[in-house]
Amino acid sequence: MASLIVRDTKNGRVKEVELAKRRFTVGRSDWNDLVLPRDSVSREHCVVFEKDGGFFVRDLGSRAGTVVDGQPITGDVALKDGVRFEVGEFECQFRGQRQRTGPDDERKGSGVEAGGRAEVRAISGAGGPGEAMREAKKLVHQLLLEAKELKRIDFESTPGAEARRMTERVVVQVIKDLEEQSKLPTAQIDRRRLLKEVLDEALGLGPLEELLADDSISEIMVNRWDQIYTEKRGVGMVLAPVQFTSNDQVLHVIRRIVAPIGRRVNEQSPLVDGRLADGSRINAIIPPLAVSGPSLTIRKFPKDRLGVQDLIKFGSMTQEMGKFLEIAVRERLNICISGGTGSGKTTLLNVVSSFIGKQERIVTVEDVSELRLPQDHVVTLETRPANLEGQGAIHIRDLVKNCLRMRPDRIVVGECRGGEALDMLQAMNTGHDGSLTTIHSNSPRDCIARLETLVLMAGMDLPSRAIREQIASAVHLIIQQSRLHDGSRKVTAITEVTGIESGVVTLQDIFVFQQTGFDEKHKVIGYHDATGNVPKFVQQLKRRGIDVDLSIFTRRHQAEDGPRRRRG
Repeated sequence: MASLIVRDTKNGRVKEVELAKRRFTVGRSDWNDLVLPRDSVSREHCVVFEKDGGFFVRDLGSRAGTVVDGQPITGDVALKDGVRFEVGEFECQFRGQRQRTGPDDERKGSGVEAGGRAEVRAISGAGGPGEAMREAKKLVHQLLLEAKELKRIDFESTPGAEARRMTERVVVQVIKDLEEQSKLPTAQIDRRRLLKEVLDEALGLGPLEELLADDSISEIMVNRWDQIYTEKRGVGMVLAPVQFTSNDQVLHVIRRIVAPIGRRVNEQSPLVDGRLADGSRINAIIPPLAVSGPSLTIRKFPKDRLGVQDLIKFGSMTQEMGKFLEIAVRERLNICISGGTGSGKTTLLNVVSSFIGKQERIVTVEDVSELRLPQDHVVTLETRPANLEGQGAIHIRDLVKNCLRMRPDRIVVGECRGGEALDMLQAMNTGHDGSLTTIHSNSPRDCIARLETLVLMAGMDLPSRAIREQIASAVHLIIQQSRLHDGSRKVTAITEVTGIESGVVTLQDIFVFQQTGFDEKHKVIGYHDATGNVPKFVQQLKRRGIDVDLSIFTRRHQAEDGPRRRRG
């Protein structure tokens, strides 16, 4: 059998390697047939292969090239007995020339043996590269489940990086064995991509890993195993070029996400909310409710914490609005951030909360923990779902009541969506000034109506006037966050709650966004401006000796309508 005599020119060590395959790869990566672990060798450096009764060498685009007689080779170069070629700091000499007589000459006993295993069928690749890759992943996964080496790994106690390295060695061997037995159509399959995708599916979130690593993607929507959409910054909704291998794999990924946070998903509980380790919010729904298969939605959490200057740079608000919000938070106004789904309420709540003093004790309450506050003195509370017997659930309302006993300087509720609104209003009215929360509503006026509805959900038979008086007394400021038609997110109004007249909560706009049209790219054109109204609390601050620059409330553009004071 033909062989290569390999000499390390750095230390003089020599070894002989039989060319036991028709295609023999050389490089630094573990998946190569001949591994040369030096930086001067590329991951996949060159390949020695048999063709038409002879052996040839071909460079695989390596950095230093594969050198014969002092010159980097191009194309296929025939290897005759005694010919030498250089691979980085190694010299390889081709010896002998003997054809393999059949499959019995192939190396045995390595990883994909027929004995005791399910039958492994060769992949034809007739459906094209995409179909060949999907079939290859299924085949490798099948063999991984049977690999004895993988069963010896204790994934619970082994660090993630080490577990990945150990699994990678097993996957590399499986791929090698499949190639030796001609089970993989090597011409249609990128081995490096196959290895990465199999590892991502075995240890990570499969095809979602690539999408989660893309900072330009803000949302990932898995409709079914073979259809994944993403929302990309500046592009909008696009179909992702990746997909899962089956509905079972989607379900496996969902369970892997929710298990660490104590949540579960099954036929009895087919709906689940959760989060990833980086804070990204996820929602999953599975059959029988999801007819087309498990569906997963991920709203990515930005890797870099945004600040008020970032929102100003993005055009979400102006410098004057940022100054005003800083004063409002610092002086302990109770603030509701109002907006529709996906409008950026949580992001804005993170930014606004950053104005809270570092010496203050902050208690956050959320369904799924998403807030990432920069202060040190923060206690994070998260709800708990019921157990299998339907018991043990802890709701937001329970946590809001409990946090009142935790001596908080500030209470931050991720979102009021039920009876906890009543407890939040009571807290604001009983000495816990400076509290913040978000509410689903489309305008400041809708926010007041929504709050009233949520209070009624608490089960207290309160008259509407009493509820409105509670709201008017508790809430000082409403920040309206909107997602416009072009996908941009802006603060469209900062509105003060001025009191109650004739049973109606009165509002006045302090800042507003005026839309003037669209440009040729269908982007919204408009401007932020002050309304000229000076908030009532500014006069109170002046009486306390706190000076506020009144120029931030000066209108910069010509008025297009009357005074912005709202009633009823």
